[in-house]
Amino acid sequence: MSQFLGPLDSTGRVPPLQQTRVASFLTSLHGALARQLAVALPRQFNAGWQTELNAQLHREIEIVSLLMRATSWVPDLMLTYQALSWETAWLPKPTSGVADQRLATTIDIAALGHAAHGAIRPAALLPVEASAEDPFVVALRRIEFESSRLIQAQIHFLKGDNLKPFRDAVSAAVNDRHEQVRTLWADLLGTLGIQRGADNE
Repeated sequence: MSQFLGPLDSTGRVPPLQQTRVASFLTSLHGALARQLAVALPRQFNAGWQTELNAQLHREIEIVSLLMRATSWVPDLMLTYQALSWETAWLPKPTSGVADQRLATTIDIAALGHAAHGAIRPAALLPVEASAEDPFVVALRRIEFESSRLIQAQIHFLKGDNLKPFRDAVSAAVNDRHEQVRTLWADLLGTLGIQRGADNE
C-alpha cells in the first residue's frame, strides 16, 4: 500500500485510472452538495448565513466543472456500483430532534459540506514529484485551497445563535457525516492501493 497517487508517468502525471476514480468520487460529493443547496436555499434571504451557503453553492458547481475538464477520464466498470452507493449516501437526512424540516435538512446539508471540505484533503495524495503542469494536479490543489475557505460557511451556520437550542443534534449530524465521508473516501482509496490516516494527513 502507498500513501500517494502513482506511480506517475515519465512527465509526472497521475495515471488516468486514478484520476477517474478520485474525480468521480469528488464530483459525486460536490455535485450532490450543489443540488441540495440549490433546492434548500430560499429565493429571498432573511439571514446572514444564507449568503454564505449561497456562495458555497456556486463554489461547489465550480469544483465539479473544474474536475470534469481537468481529469483524464477512462472507462471504469467498477464505478457503476460505487457511484450508486455514493449517490445513495449523499441523500438528505434531516437532522433528528429538529421539528422544522427545512431547518433540519439545511443542517444536514451543512454537515455534509463540513465533512466534504474538512475530512478530505485531495492534494495530500499528490507525491512531491507530481507535475505542476498536470491539470488534474492543479485541480486537486485548487479544491483543497477552496475547501479551507468554504468550510467557514458551514461553521458560520452550524455554530450560529439560531442553532443553540439544537447544539447536540447538530454535533451528532456533523459527526455522522464526517464518519460517512471518511469511510467512503478510504474505501475508494483502497481500490487504488492507497492507505491514508484517519484524517488523511
